[in-house]
Amino acid sequence: MLKRIRLRDYDFKLVLMVAALAVIGVLAVGSAADEALQARQLAGAVAGLFLMLVISFFNYSWILKFYWVMYGLNAVLLLLVWARGEEHGGAQRWLVVGGLQFQPSETAKILLILFFAQFIMKYKEKINSVRVIGACLLLFAVPLYLVLQQPDLSTSIVLIVLFCVVMFVGGISLKLVFGVMVFVIPAVALLVSLALQPGKDVGILQGFQQERLLVFFNPEEYPDKTLQQQNSVKAIGSGILNGKGYKNNEINSVKNGNFISEDETDFIFAIIGEEFGFKGCLVVILLLFGVSLDCISVARRSQDTAGRIIAAGMGGLVAFQSFINIGVATYILPNTGLPLPFISYGLTSLLSLFMGMGFVLSVGYQSRKNKTKRGY
Repeated sequence: MLKRIRLRDYDFKLVLMVAALAVIGVLAVGSAADEALQARQLAGAVAGLFLMLVISFFNYSWILKFYWVMYGLNAVLLLLVWARGEEHGGAQRWLVVGGLQFQPSETAKILLILFFAQFIMKYKEKINSVRVIGACLLLFAVPLYLVLQQPDLSTSIVLIVLFCVVMFVGGISLKLVFGVMVFVIPAVALLVSLALQPGKDVGILQGFQQERLLVFFNPEEYPDKTLQQQNSVKAIGSGILNGKGYKNNEINSVKNGNFISEDETDFIFAIIGEEFGFKGCLVVILLLFGVSLDCISVARRSQDTAGRIIAAGMGGLVAFQSFINIGVATYILPNTGLPLPFISYGLTSLLSLFMGMGFVLSVGYQSRKNKTKRGY
């Protein structure tokens, strides 16, 4: 269970990159919002770092023995959201317990990675059988359906991407992957083409979700709907190379003029761009890229399938979610509600990511320790 830590086998590089992102997040939230939210973000970052380090001291293989408990807990939390969740902005995604509000769809990302890591490792010799693939699809369909009903299409897409990463790393046949792509790519293209027809009812998409696609592809027809992303691009561009300075009081500041809503969450990258310029944006992108790359490196060194899935899953999560968030802020993707990992305000997302990184650290440490024991 607990391991004697040898400093030479510990991945301090990953810890430092994650901590740096958390510090940038605290600063950015403090500029975008009031001191109360900044204090909560700071508390979440400190608590997250503590949880990450504690988890990393445990053998992940022992924790994964409780994989069915993780799956059950995830399902119960998502069912509670469906039954009695708090609604904000037309979406029912939050639970309030004892005055604390959290978003189970964020914890679902981590719990599903952990669950499938152990489930696939248990049946890795039969991963390409119809029975095992069918079981994986069925087990994944339950949480996916519950998240879609909130409705939360953006998180559902993240979960689908994570499931694909998990299955690929788990050893699914490439022939099957390409076979699925032959059907999925045309289906997605058809869905998007239908969604781009105003007044056309697309069953899987809510009205506001379809509108976001229409606004993105036909901005000239919805000038009022594109202001959020246009202002985000202006804010990033106005920072030029060095930025306008942290918490600047310039009158022409997009942030100070309150031209961006949700700037502490969905559009936190715009705040970084305006105040810290291209250099600040580059630092954030390189840190996020570094975290993802380190996770992939840990996955390659892992001694078992479960470790590879955990590390690759977390790397994929950080990379994909970062790409989507920054893509929205720079207006190269339609508007969604995904946070920027470790930086956007949101304690559930922050703590979940830290916990996931704790498991990556555990995988990396365990791999190095075993390699040292064998004399490699």
